[in-house]
Amino acid sequence: MTRDDHAGARHDHVVPLPIYFGVFVTLLVLTGVTTAAAFVDLGRLNVFVALTIAVVKASLVLLYFMHLRYTARLTPLMVAIAFFWLAMMIMLTMADVVSRGWFTGALG
Repeated sequence: MTRDDHAGARHDHVVPLPIYFGVFVTLLVLTGVTTAAAFVDLGRLNVFVALTIAVVKASLVLLYFMHLRYTARLTPLMVAIAFFWLAMMIMLTMADVVSRGWFTGALG
């Protein structure tokens, strides 16, 4: 292939290495915060804190390592719709589990 064959090709955004290293260090710090939070008794807030940190870490991975930050606007919309669908399925499943008589967990 010659240079002219790629003349109409779309060029992807090149992310500088310091951004990747910054995100990596942030993920390491958040992993440490998650571990430290596991040893602190926050009562009912333990799950909320752990899930909040996990969502922030997952967002960083999606945005930078999966390049969603630099893609067309349709891609993040599709990802958001997929996560919304996943959340709906989890909520419907949990509604079924909690409504059964044999469940006597923290919610029951």
